[in-house]
Amino acid sequence: MPRGLFNWTFDEVVEVLKERGFRLNYTNGSHYYYIKHVGGELKNVCVPFHGKKVIKPRTLKGIILQSGIPMSEWL
Repeated sequence: MPRGLFNWTFDEVVEVLKERGFRLNYTNGSHYYYIKHVGGELKNVCVPFHGKKVIKPRTLKGIILQSGIPMSEWL
């Protein structure tokens, strides 16, 4: 299980997004774009896919900000 902002994989991030109602919009190379309408506003989240490598903490923080999901729900 993920610990803090470290050791998150692509699959774990996508699982959290899908549980919160995000759906895959399109892919561009190794980046997957998920969208969700929240209160009349469109949230667009870019998640990089690089095999089984973990997502860097700074990149995960950007994903969390883009999604609008509170940090407490991620951790």
